[in-house]
Amino acid sequence: MRSSTDIRSTTDVLVIGGGIIGLVTAWRAARRGLSVAVADPDPGRGAARVAAGMLAAVTELHYGEETLLGLDLASAARYPAFVAELEEASGLGTGYRACGTLAVALDADDRAHLRELHALQTRCGLSSTWLSGRECRRLEPMLAPGVRGGLRVDGDHQVDPRRLAAALLTACERAGVVLHRTLAARLTVTGGRARGAVLADGTALAAGQVVLAAGSLSGRLAGVPEEVVPPVRPVKGQVLRLRIPAPYAPFLSRTVRAVVRGSHVYLVPREDGELVVGATSEELGWDTTVTAGGVYELLRDAHELVPGLTELPLTETLAGLRPGSPDNAPMLGPTALPGLLLATGHYRNGILLTPITGDVMAEALTTGVLPEEARPFSPRRFSPATSARQEQPA
Repeated sequence: MRSSTDIRSTTDVLVIGGGIIGLVTAWRAARRGLSVAVADPDPGRGAARVAAGMLAAVTELHYGEETLLGLDLASAARYPAFVAELEEASGLGTGYRACGTLAVALDADDRAHLRELHALQTRCGLSSTWLSGRECRRLEPMLAPGVRGGLRVDGDHQVDPRRLAAALLTACERAGVVLHRTLAARLTVTGGRARGAVLADGTALAAGQVVLAAGSLSGRLAGVPEEVVPPVRPVKGQVLRLRIPAPYAPFLSRTVRAVVRGSHVYLVPREDGELVVGATSEELGWDTTVTAGGVYELLRDAHELVPGLTELPLTETLAGLRPGSPDNAPMLGPTALPGLLLATGHYRNGILLTPITGDVMAEALTTGVLPEEARPFSPRRFSPATSARQEQPA
């Protein structure tokens, strides 16, 4: 009888990590004719279980992230066609809704902050409309009477990450992607090139190219040379899920978000009557504990925004880990180690960047060339040689 270490499988591409980013990379690569395997103990889970699914390129805009904005907008523009193709390939819905977003202010300070955001959006050529408090409540009657103003962004939509993950998993299976439901324990490197991985059960998988797409765990894979280990950190987020009973429907018609006493809160209504409330942002390492304080703060801030929310049944509390990078932008494409590519570090934009990540990684895997729109996000921007050049005086 052979041991598991004698079993060897060879594919064109091995994707380490079966979250949404890993699955979309595998699916797109398979659609381009490559043989693909995915290694993950529970594909389709991960951060997707906790994500709210806001496709908010405009309302998520932050100062200093104008380069990332271009990638966000390009991915958002691809979403309708991407969803149509994925739903046809999988036979499953994704919960995609072109419902728009309303960002509101509850006091004078929040209103000033929102005005500054509107000015930044305008300078970046983005479409958003300033509304009075009365106009906000006319759009969403459940909002608190104290709302002082807001921004209507019709181009920011939503998708259900759990349904998206399920559709990608099914699409991968139908496209012939082989799923190894085991943790990848070590990258195989021989002759100065990544050539596969050894799984936790001892199975050795050989591959022409390896994509590391393990989210916040991407920096912890054994065997990766120190100079190409991705600088990914876990950022904890706690979210709540509530149920909107029929008598309360329609509760909200679009995503509503606000800054309440300096804390960001959002409410994302699903078509099926679920309401997602999030999300905290906590630099606490690998802790995924749901805390009373986190739940209290989310409910308190959401109640100030939409008072009727406290009448809804609370159905779930969860905490997950976003994969953060030093500049809050993803790492996409080849590393300095031949045969090893990265698709990680998406931080708060993983769901939004799903379509373009799949396209970028498939192009890099089939041609060896990173598309123009993804070149600012090459993993090599964090390599020691690159950093040294950037620090030299002009």
